[in-house]
Amino acid sequence: MKSIVIGMLSVLLMFSFAGAKVGGGDIVFQAAKTGSVTFSHDSHVEGVGLKCTDCHDALFTTSAKHKKASMAQMRKGESCGACHNGGKAFSVKESCKNCHKK
Repeated sequence: MKSIVIGMLSVLLMFSFAGAKVGGGDIVFQAAKTGSVTFSHDSHVEGVGLKCTDCHDALFTTSAKHKKASMAQMRKGESCGACHNGGKAFSVKESCKNCHKK
C-alpha cells in the first residue's frame, strides 16, 4: 500500500513539473517620458528559443538585484543592447516604438 501511494505521488509530481511554465512572465520597466517597456519572457524563451542561462546571471540577475540601464549604456552593448545590436536582434538604435509604448 505504501509503495502504491509513493508511486502515485511520484507520477503527480512529474506531471506538475511537465506542465510548469518556463519563464518569469512579463516585466514592466517604467519610463515616464518615453513610455514604459514590457519585457516578455515568453517571447524571448518560447518565441526566440533562448535558454534562461543565456541572460541569467551573465546579463541580468534577479529583480531584487536589477540595476537600471540607460539607453546610452544599451547602445554600447550593455543590458538589452547585448543582443539588440542589429546582429542578433533588432538594434536598440532603431525605432523606439519597438519597445517603448505610451
